[in-house]
Amino acid sequence: MFVISTLSRYIGRQFLTSFVGLLLLLSAVIWLFEFIEMLRRSADHANVGIGLVLQMTLLKMPETIQTLFHFAVLFSAMYTFWRLTRSQELVVARAAGVSVWQFLMPVLLAAALIGVFKVAIFNPVAAAMVGQYEELSSRHFSGRTSLLELSGGGLWLRQRDPGGVSTIFAHRATSNPIVLHDVTVFLFDTEEQYRGRIDASTATLRDRHWELDSAWRTMGSSPPEHLDRIRLPTELTPQTIQESFAAPETLSFWALPEFIRSMEQAGLSTLRHRLYFSSLLSQPFLLAAMVLFAAAFSLRQTRRGGTLLMVVAGVITGFLLFVLNDIVLALGLTESIPVGLAAWTPALVALLTGTATLLHLEDG
Repeated sequence: MFVISTLSRYIGRQFLTSFVGLLLLLSAVIWLFEFIEMLRRSADHANVGIGLVLQMTLLKMPETIQTLFHFAVLFSAMYTFWRLTRSQELVVARAAGVSVWQFLMPVLLAAALIGVFKVAIFNPVAAAMVGQYEELSSRHFSGRTSLLELSGGGLWLRQRDPGGVSTIFAHRATSNPIVLHDVTVFLFDTEEQYRGRIDASTATLRDRHWELDSAWRTMGSSPPEHLDRIRLPTELTPQTIQESFAAPETLSFWALPEFIRSMEQAGLSTLRHRLYFSSLLSQPFLLAAMVLFAAAFSLRQTRRGGTLLMVVAGVITGFLLFVLNDIVLALGLTESIPVGLAAWTPALVALLTGTATLLHLEDG
């Protein structure tokens, strides 16, 4: 038992060292490409200097690094098993009666803990930084003219139109079509000086305008005026309204449940956010599945002279799992399959396939 415990710590330490080194190497390469691309984008914007480009690139990197975790776990596990097999350390362990599952267990646990770290600690940091990146990108590259914010009390919307600026508040909303209920519109001129307000029972989003029904309009010191219908110009569309809410990637794992609840209370679709939250929960299992695939590819390759085959198989496996994950999530977003199934299918399929492959190849 003592020998197995010592061996487990040794293998786990080897894997974690390889993982950290590979993740840093991949991150450095990706950062260089991101920096060059950001410089290219900034060439058409005179107000964007190299300092801002560097800041935005660094803010975006944590979100990009999250997508590298799967590849880093897969390739670092392959390298660890290949090196230990090549040095005959695993051969000696097998001869001593240690099964493949026993020396796989520390790497599986380490990969699962990396998944927990990614979701519980790294994700909130990445979400905060990518939120700042999106704000800077919208300000300096996109020229955003509208802003939506969801609070516990209702929905706030700020838009700019030819007559000035409008701030719209609604207690709740429904979709298909988008209808705001119990609406108050605060009107400002182009200098953002207050002009008046409109109170309406509903505001329906039509083509390039809001249609306010049963409205009371109060302008300056004039008495309130009742109108059956008022048209308020807007450049918003149903798609831009939905996309203007905080993207799932900009929200911390810990903040997502409360945000989803607030959106549901407001009557808005939470599909993207529920799917993203469920996919985060599956990450530890998906990373553990990467270890099973790595073991299947690398434990016996040295004896068969298949090092190159091992690398190629690993690259193809990582790519296929990445594509499978995107396809299934896309099906979830279109509601072709349930959210839970879409989020957990890649992890469960990878776990079952990796386990079956290893059981077929090993007698341990």
